[in-house]
Amino acid sequence: MSTELVARIIGLLSQGLFSSRIILQWIKSERAKQVLVPALFWQISLISSFLMIIYGILRHDPVILGAQLISYGIYIRNLQLLGEWRKLNGVFRAGAYVFPLATLVLFFVGTPNFSFQRMLHTPIPGGWLALGAVGQTVFLLRFVYQWLYSERKGESVLPLGFWVVSLVGSFLVLIYALLRHDEVLILGNVPGIVVYTRNIVLLRREQAQQAQVPLA
Repeated sequence: MSTELVARIIGLLSQGLFSSRIILQWIKSERAKQVLVPALFWQISLISSFLMIIYGILRHDPVILGAQLISYGIYIRNLQLLGEWRKLNGVFRAGAYVFPLATLVLFFVGTPNFSFQRMLHTPIPGGWLALGAVGQTVFLLRFVYQWLYSERKGESVLPLGFWVVSLVGSFLVLIYALLRHDEVLILGNVPGIVVYTRNIVLLRREQAQQAQVPLA
């Protein structure tokens, strides 16, 4: 089995999980008529992010790899803020710390299939990389914003700004994916754009209703 095929399988599995968490969050929000984010959302995000780290390594794509490494840490922090991290199996938690580090060490050491040196000499055009980097940076900033917002609140929260930034970042990443003919990123971002838009509508409606409630 070729490295490209393995990367595609891992990438599609990861994006399938990413899409499932968005759909899960969407269904719960639609039922409640407000934006809700269950703990399972972050658990699935963590596993999906690890798979995308491997995908980024196999594809020698610095845009994907860099964004997912930072997102991975933020997902763990959200589980901690929710009080769900310590509820997870100890072996899983240890693996969540060890496996990404071990994978990165192997990447920097280098193998016939992937290596850090090869990524430094990526054939991806500079303009495409710049677009992808901007898109992933915007996409990543949504979680930095969400993280700081949640730290101030003392709980895991996804405010309106998170969904707006998500929509912009996802659109830019989708353009990058189309240029690279990367079906994994395309499949991962199209459903997200729909859900992000819907969440913005739900939050705006919720804020409008709250504004109409008279003060006691």
